[in-house]
Amino acid sequence: MKILFTSVGRRVELMQAFRKAADELKSSGELKDDLTIIGADITDTAPALYFCDETRIVPRIKDKSYIPVLLEICQEEAVDCLIPNIETDLLLLAENKRHFESIGTKVLISAANKVRLCRDKNFTADYFRSLGLKSPRPVNSVEKYESELEKGCVGFPAFIKPKDGSSSIDAYKVDNLEDLKLYAEKIGDYIIQPFIAGREYTIDIFCDYEGNPVYITPRERLAVRAGEVLKTKITQDDTMIAEMQVLISDFKPCGQITVQLIREETTGDDYYIEINPRFGGGAPLSIKAGADSAKAVIRMLNGEKLKYVEKAAKDGAVYSRFDQSICVGEWTLVWVSICMSRENVTM
Repeated sequence: MKILFTSVGRRVELMQAFRKAADELKSSGELKDDLTIIGADITDTAPALYFCDETRIVPRIKDKSYIPVLLEICQEEAVDCLIPNIETDLLLLAENKRHFESIGTKVLISAANKVRLCRDKNFTADYFRSLGLKSPRPVNSVEKYESELEKGCVGFPAFIKPKDGSSSIDAYKVDNLEDLKLYAEKIGDYIIQPFIAGREYTIDIFCDYEGNPVYITPRERLAVRAGEVLKTKITQDDTMIAEMQVLISDFKPCGQITVQLIREETTGDDYYIEINPRFGGGAPLSIKAGADSAKAVIRMLNGEKLKYVEKAAKDGAVYSRFDQSICVGEWTLVWVSICMSRENVTM
């Protein structure tokens, strides 16, 4: 069995989760084949590559050869499943999913029309509201926000971010019109939303190929750095789970998605912010707590029909993450000296 992960970057925990899942399934006799984890990235210094069985250096996502190279890898290696790890290749892979499936490689990505609405925050907000879920209404220009401000329809603080952004890059809370104009000029293509004060949550959702739920795991974001969770608490909230059942029935996710929301501090209402149709950075925490979507992927590839497991992750479990380092190469003065001598440079 072979799984190809694209843009592995720093996703060491995810690679470890799949290795652990395969080893445990093999030990229990549920898995007869070995799992080969293939990691792909644009640079050989991506740390997660060193936790894969095989590695591939691929072109940048915007390069025209990106999809052909991935198809070539999948065909040559007889890859069973491709799993994307970064927002920028989600739509491209969704649009080319049929080409991978034609050579026998399943792509764990939702339908292109659903991925498209996730990539544009305007569409995302409208989608949440179409399902009867609350979402801060976006405005696409400072001028319009200023006009709404004069009418008393909006106020400050507000929140401005790229309409297709991720990882909280260029996302800012602003307290006045002057700052809003400065950030709008910096970001360029943005949306402005009312700032919702309250507790932040991520919901890890895993579904089978047909979009049937297997795991729904809400967790509170206790500490965040650069958009990725540092500390989290599994929070098996019945309201959030019910709201996600509504979303799943329409979205029909393929594999893993993460949904982010804020529970407003005074009303207790849930305001949904975004959908990431991939394994989120904190997804391994839900896996460790018991909602083991890595095992679920392997079981699906093994032909097993999965059933919904209610509140699989241990409620109240708190996880705190930390950084580690790995040596990926060495640069020496010997190399520098050789290069300089070739140029007839003296020191």
